[in-house]
Amino acid sequence: MTTASILDIQDLSVEIPTDSATLKAVRGISLDLKRGETLGIVGESGSGKSMTALAIMNLLPPSARRAAACINFDGSDLTHSGERELATKVRGQRIGMIFQEPMTSLNPVYSIGRQLTETMTLHRNVSGAEAEQRAIQLLEKVGLPDPASRLKQYPHELSGGQRQRVMIAMALMNEPELLIADEPTTALDVTIQAQILYLLQDLQKELGMSMILITHDLGVVSRSADKIAVMYAGDIVETGTAEEVLRNPQHPYTQGLLECVPGYRGNDAHRLGSIPGIVPSMTGTIRGCAFASRCPRAVDACKTDLPPRKQLGPGRTYVCHDPDATRNQATFGAEEAANEVAVELPKTPGDTVLTVDSVSCTFSVRRGLFGKRKSLKALDTVNLDIRKGEVLALVGESGCGKTTLSRTIMGLQQPDTGSVSLGQHEISTLPAGQRARMIQPIFQDPYSSLNPRKTIGDIIGRPLVVNRIGSKSEQLAKVHKMMEHVGLPRRVFNSYPDQLSGGQRQRAAIGRALIMDPEIVICDEPTSALDVSVQAQILNLLLDLRDELDLTYLFVTHDLSVVQHMADRVAVMYLGEIVECGDRSQVLSNPKHPYTSALLDSALSISPDLSVPAPGLSGEFPNPMNRPSGCPFHPRCPVAEQQCREEVPKPEIIDTTFVKCWKARTFSHQAKHQ
Repeated sequence: MTTASILDIQDLSVEIPTDSATLKAVRGISLDLKRGETLGIVGESGSGKSMTALAIMNLLPPSARRAAACINFDGSDLTHSGERELATKVRGQRIGMIFQEPMTSLNPVYSIGRQLTETMTLHRNVSGAEAEQRAIQLLEKVGLPDPASRLKQYPHELSGGQRQRVMIAMALMNEPELLIADEPTTALDVTIQAQILYLLQDLQKELGMSMILITHDLGVVSRSADKIAVMYAGDIVETGTAEEVLRNPQHPYTQGLLECVPGYRGNDAHRLGSIPGIVPSMTGTIRGCAFASRCPRAVDACKTDLPPRKQLGPGRTYVCHDPDATRNQATFGAEEAANEVAVELPKTPGDTVLTVDSVSCTFSVRRGLFGKRKSLKALDTVNLDIRKGEVLALVGESGCGKTTLSRTIMGLQQPDTGSVSLGQHEISTLPAGQRARMIQPIFQDPYSSLNPRKTIGDIIGRPLVVNRIGSKSEQLAKVHKMMEHVGLPRRVFNSYPDQLSGGQRQRAAIGRALIMDPEIVICDEPTSALDVSVQAQILNLLLDLRDELDLTYLFVTHDLSVVQHMADRVAVMYLGEIVECGDRSQVLSNPKHPYTSALLDSALSISPDLSVPAPGLSGEFPNPMNRPSGCPFHPRCPVAEQQCREEVPKPEIIDTTFVKCWKARTFSHQAKHQ
């Protein structure tokens, strides 16, 4: 029996006039969504994913022009609906939307309760008490503890995962028939990401909703979507079921995206595949295939003739000339990368260059203007060492102390007890200028970490100027050489950050960090804000520079696929403590600590035949101002016993892995899954 379509889009286009030309954001796309089905829309930033979602409900910029043969939503053509009808009968009532960044989507001056109840009272003839009761029910359903008290809180009082849960509850207040989720898990911890996606799937089954999931995370879409539409430059270049698209991609762009994913098809190569260039701006006349300039299989016809749409079966299409001459040609370096596995030699651990010795750090925090001060223990007796030439990954949920530890290592935060030593020198005794020469950071968001009023040349060379290293001509020569190292063309020397792509901005940030020839580089989530294609370029670059310049990295991240690809050793952090640390292969394949095991269970690799795993961790990350007794992980641990609740576990070495857990010798990650 064929399920009826709830959404049928035919020939949708969106054009946005600019000062210089007209931007063709969406170019004549067609989509079909069945009742109860999930459609995943994937592609790089600028490909038109979010613009397509906004066009469905006509939430476009005022200057934008929308055109379509039809946008048929449950028998009603939305292209003929006026603004009043859309606002009162469609948006928020029959179609709900979860936006990408909950902090900017929630009103900071209104309480959570007001924002939730308003969503219902505006669209339905219900009392405030009924709306409040519905809000409490939904907050409980999305997993927020003590939901009634949450109604009085404001967005800034909630964590990122909690705010995203509120956004989900708000979108479901009126039981919509269609839910559009725009990057609902971007920048969330791996555990929260899995919980949010599992929650959405559970609610979808319960309410019979259809869902459009917009993301650039192929692991997320492989576990959550029934069908996938791959977008590039405003057009849909490939469609099919999740299994068809991910197991047998036909379009070179889809193949390229998959080759950029760390660990795809078990590939542990030194280099990832990477797609050169960026998505074109799509202004002016478009000749040939929009992907031709980035495609290694392109022939002359691709640059002059529009590619045909080819039908492989029901709902299975792709748009490509698919030239015979290049059909068997490697696409984006996967073949070369695979060959590197065979020749790559194991690294010999170098001497220890940095030692963190029993470091503890406590902050005094006061809640409210007249509240009492409380102690917040951000770091609790942390011991760590980093060896020359290695990549040490530091993983853990938000709030576990990763940033505080990074700041302490850089000398920006003084520990209460313990010390940090670089070689023979204690960090606290070194002058600031000398510390800057030895340790440099690369931050998460390259746009906010680069001065928008300075040119790229000035930004990269600024550390040399501040520390008075070399003459002007020597500084200029070193900047040009560093730009060459990080893959920045000389033409961007006088450009400003907003004139560069996200990947180019991150390359500039890397160049600035390396210009001082530091011994250690602290990479704080350097790829979490980037598309998978740009992430691959940056990860390749970091590994190339490590080998070329003999660098040492402390790599702070929550993406375990990146850890698997990049790290030599892994340190797992929980509530200010290192709970497990050892060689990458040992920690990720046979973890000794239940928390590490839970992180691994929450990671979403590309597996179309698997669903989103049920949450392996119960409860929220604990408040550091109210630390649990005994083992800090025991309230969420599935194997905790009375000893875990009463006694702090003693650190020990098991099979070369450092671990703090009473159950470490009996706990088995593999047995848990049998």
